[in-house]
Amino acid sequence: MSLDFVFLASGSPRRRELLHQIGVSFRVLGAAVDEAVLAGEEPAEYVMRLAAAKAEAGWERSREPGDFPVLAADTAVVLDGAILGKPLDRQDAEGMLRRLSGRTHEVLTAVALRTVDGLQSRLSRSEVTFRDIAAEEARAYWETGEPSDKAGAYAIQGRAAVFVADLRGSYSGVMGLPLFETAQLLGSSVILSRHSRGPAR
Repeated sequence: MSLDFVFLASGSPRRRELLHQIGVSFRVLGAAVDEAVLAGEEPAEYVMRLAAAKAEAGWERSREPGDFPVLAADTAVVLDGAILGKPLDRQDAEGMLRRLSGRTHEVLTAVALRTVDGLQSRLSRSEVTFRDIAAEEARAYWETGEPSDKAGAYAIQGRAAVFVADLRGSYSGVMGLPLFETAQLLGSSVILSRHSRGPAR
């Protein structure tokens, strides 16, 4: 199966940029789900469950002639086995950044595709090492507005790039949509063919 159009069940501008990068045409639709972590749920189980739930929710909302597939993703920043979600406020964001300072953490991104044939999922695991971050740097970063809606209170493609000393894994996965795994689900032959003609508009 090779697909070159999907509904994207995400409002993330970063995921839109990444789909454009590989030449996939898409339309954004909303797919709100409860993002609370279940009791005893492991981080990998959490992101896989949420990505699947978003894809299923989008599938129910997008029923149109043609039964176009729905793509969804979910990302978690994990430190010492704990999920660092989106910060509640400045204090929470600065606290997360101070915890990540000088440490290596894991970024898990699950991507799910719902089609008429059912649901398929993939999981991307990456390790990101931050240099030491001073308290005043964390405070100044919050003031940029960038970390307010980001898992782990940072965006690797933004100003937080200066904090990253090492990355092992998928850069696009840390951004929020692992392109290797996404291409596996969509069918790389069509994606590469479309990409050779230029990005989708």
